[in-house]
Amino acid sequence: MIAKIICYALNGLEGVPVEVETDVNRGIPAYEMVGLPDTAVKESKERVRSALKNSGLLFPMNKITINFAPADLKKEGASFDLAVAVSLLKASEQLVGAVTDGTVFLGELALNGDLRPIAGLLPILISAKGHGFTRFIVPKANAREASYLGGAEIYPAASLGEVVAHLLGSAPIPPLQTQTFVPHAAKRGGGADLKYVKGQPVARRALEIAVAGGHNLLLVGPPGTGKTMLARCLPTVMPDLTFEEALEITKIHSVAGTLGEEGIVTERPFRTPHHTATVVAMCGGGNRIVRPGEISLAHGGVLFLDELPEYQRSALEAMRQPLEDGKITVSRASGTITFPARFMLCASMNPCPCGNYGSADRVCTCTPAEIRRYRRKVSGPLLDRIDLQVEVDSIAYDELSSREKREGSAEVKERVDLARRIQRSRFEGSGVGVNAEMGERELEAFCPLGDESDKILRAAFEKMQLSARARSRIIKVARTIADLAASEEILPAHVFEAVSYRIYDKLG
Repeated sequence: MIAKIICYALNGLEGVPVEVETDVNRGIPAYEMVGLPDTAVKESKERVRSALKNSGLLFPMNKITINFAPADLKKEGASFDLAVAVSLLKASEQLVGAVTDGTVFLGELALNGDLRPIAGLLPILISAKGHGFTRFIVPKANAREASYLGGAEIYPAASLGEVVAHLLGSAPIPPLQTQTFVPHAAKRGGGADLKYVKGQPVARRALEIAVAGGHNLLLVGPPGTGKTMLARCLPTVMPDLTFEEALEITKIHSVAGTLGEEGIVTERPFRTPHHTATVVAMCGGGNRIVRPGEISLAHGGVLFLDELPEYQRSALEAMRQPLEDGKITVSRASGTITFPARFMLCASMNPCPCGNYGSADRVCTCTPAEIRRYRRKVSGPLLDRIDLQVEVDSIAYDELSSREKREGSAEVKERVDLARRIQRSRFEGSGVGVNAEMGERELEAFCPLGDESDKILRAAFEKMQLSARARSRIIKVARTIADLAASEEILPAHVFEAVSYRIYDKLG
């Protein structure tokens, strides 16, 4: 008898339907798998055999042939175990009367028959629903993640025995109740709140502008001046996630296997990879299964690179295209996969090897050649893509010990939310979300400069030898400064301030 069961494979962030066809026939006992299964899929034979026996079911001692269709798609991972087990049971007539048509079966089997969670469940469910499937049996451990998908019947099972009892109708599994998404405010523990940042008025202002317009930010200053603390405050002033944003970010983290107990991402990511991270770690990849890298895991949030010049040059250069396009395409011999990568880059660095160059109260011991060598570790084209470059200097003791009340993240977030609302209204229906994403068409339509503003920008362009990209980014920053001031026009003061945040162009 031949049985057909539907399951899903994962290709990047997209689910691909796979039909498990099982033929149980008379003949010398044998077990063959065809349809490009990898080692993990082939090993399901022993997992399924043990799971069936330990669940009180029979493993057919016949000639068994299992085909995974389409045959030209590589099948990877253990998420096919449940579909294989159900197809075997149906082909060996142990599920007489059970209705499996239209149901998608997903899950890895333990030897005792328990269902283990799988990575990438949410993107699979979303893709399957888009293909017209609305009934799913999934591992109970994935229930929180699956419960945010509306318009579908999802049955969470703890074991193969529960699945069989459900299909036969002897013990139906209650369907999951759809949960309502509630965004969480960014955690402000450990001092991650602007009210704890003392001094640094220019850096605080730049941070607010960066978040309001989605701009990239570089903090340059001696060690111990609060660069990392400022960076960790970024998520606390960012707008709350919408449900659509949360789903998109959750898909990435689900595929990467980094999803928490909530089952959905409720706050914006803040990724801080170590400076030894490789190109693959940053951009994504892998030999067998292509996984998203740090720049995709930071999608919708912040990627913080502490001590920027210490990162591998190749890893930094690989970020140049994603910073422009908001996505990363990973090409391997097995295929090409595109992951979203629209993140806000925040980086910090010392101004020189000893860290004291330009400091008001510290003496630099570096030679001009050493300073040049150190700064050349970060390429000009990458710096060109960082909109705000800010100097952070040491803080006086009196300021550190002051008990004066400072503006906190909650107050700054209110102004950021207002600026973001202005931008949403401006770009409605255009596919642009924030000022940093504007193209030349949007710049021409929404960022006209008056004669005085244009004169200021022309002088800066010629004196600082700016690139065309740097000019465009200055205009975008000026537009954000105007939005924070609730000004429809970009005034000369806004252009002046935007130009002041290009310290490396001044040095060039």
